[in-house]
Amino acid sequence: MEDGIRAFMTFLEVERGASPETIRAYRADLRQFLAFARSVWGPSAAGLVPGDIDAKRIRQFLGWLDRRGEKKSSVTRKLAALRSLFRFLVRGGWVPRNPAAEVRSPKLPQPLPKVLTRDDADALMEVPDGRSRLSLRDRAILETLYSTGARVSELVHLNHGDLDLTEGLVRLWGKGRKERLVPIGAVAIEAIHEYRTSLRESDSTHQRLGHPGDPVFKNSRGGRLTSRSVERIVAKHSRWLAGGSVSPHTLRHSFATHLLDAGADLRAIQELLGHATLSTTQKYTHVATDHLLEVYDRAHPRATKPSEPR
Repeated sequence: MEDGIRAFMTFLEVERGASPETIRAYRADLRQFLAFARSVWGPSAAGLVPGDIDAKRIRQFLGWLDRRGEKKSSVTRKLAALRSLFRFLVRGGWVPRNPAAEVRSPKLPQPLPKVLTRDDADALMEVPDGRSRLSLRDRAILETLYSTGARVSELVHLNHGDLDLTEGLVRLWGKGRKERLVPIGAVAIEAIHEYRTSLRESDSTHQRLGHPGDPVFKNSRGGRLTSRSVERIVAKHSRWLAGGSVSPHTLRHSFATHLLDAGADLRAIQELLGHATLSTTQKYTHVATDHLLEVYDRAHPRATKPSEPR
């Protein structure tokens, strides 16, 4: 099992081009499964081979997670990690079948994504005020997330060579290193230009600014921002919202929903978001419908019954 997991990690990194965050999550989940095996099945588990694992043992692991109070979403993710591992092992001839494929995933609630109103989104873009380098950077980050619908992992891996601001296009590298070109709006382009200018003026170490392989968004030391740092930046600037602070993914949801509200085609939104299937994108139709119903109830004079009989 140790050898199989190591080979799988190499496959994810080299052939699939998975992000460091994805690799880290898979490794942690599979290591937890091995630790469970050693604690429950005794010292013999140290020499566990993939063929020893069956659906019953995987269900035991999931039951243990449930008794520990793990969220259903976490249990589902760990089962997905085992399914991916054994799918790889089947293809490589390590095992004849995938035992994790025989195990049902826990049923998960499907909450609708949190979405900002247009007014809140517009106001959020203006929160980082001032002309300091960090304020200009933060505004450029917010504008880029909302303008392109980028995932936070795609934003932090954005290099200058991925920008074509003259044509208004950005190259994003999605899951599995899938490449897509998305438009970027004039306001976001201006915010990026202002941030670049501040870098040139404030720090001589940024003389290579604009080199194709350099990150667009940098931390205070001139290095590439991490996903966690961007999450903190977005949370800091959005904490005044009535519903509390939001995540970068909320801006991605808002991007898609506001396009749909304005009449954009669902398949075009699928392409912009980099979704593999249309069904993933269709959740935004529910958000848009809910929004339309709210507007109707609030605005139409005959949407609700009168409070008193005439």
